[in-house]
Amino acid sequence: VPVLPLMIVFSALDIEVLWVDWAGRGNLASVIKLIVIIVFFGWMTVARLARAAALQLKGLEFVTAARALGSSHARILVVHVLPNALAPIIVAATLEVGGNILYEAALSFLGLGVPPGTPSWGALLDQGVAHLFVAPHLAIFPGLCVAALVLGFNFLGDGLRDVVDVR
Repeated sequence: VPVLPLMIVFSALDIEVLWVDWAGRGNLASVIKLIVIIVFFGWMTVARLARAAALQLKGLEFVTAARALGSSHARILVVHVLPNALAPIIVAATLEVGGNILYEAALSFLGLGVPPGTPSWGALLDQGVAHLFVAPHLAIFPGLCVAALVLGFNFLGDGLRDVVDVR
C-alpha cells in the first residue's frame, strides 16, 4: 500500500488525541500530529531491514557457537546480533530521513501539514506556486532547497553504506 495516500487520509482526519491536552489546539498540536503520522508510517522499512539482518545473522557460525556455549537469547541478541546488524539499520535510517522530509513537504504543500504561518518547506512551496507566473523564484528556490537537502541525506546514507559495509 502506498504510504503517501495513507498519510494524506490520516492528516485529513481531525482526530483529537492525548497530545491536544498538553499541546493545546494551536500550531504545536498540528506539528505533533504531523510528526506522529510520519513516525507511524516511517518505521516499517527500517524494521523490515532489521528483521532481515537478524534472520540472516541467526544462522551464522558465531551465533551457533554462542548458543552452544550456553549464552542466553538476550546476550546473543545484544552482544552478537545487534552490533553486526547495526550498520545496515543506520544506513537505512539515514536514507529514510530524506523520505520523511519529502513526506512533510508534500503534506504541508497540500495544506494537511503544519498550519499556515508556521515555516515549512511545503508551505513555502505552496505560497510560491500561488505567485508562479509573477515571481517564479518563490517556488523554485524552496524546491531546490528541498531537493538539495534530500539529496544530501541520500549521499550521507550512501557514504555510510560504503564505510560500514564489510563486504
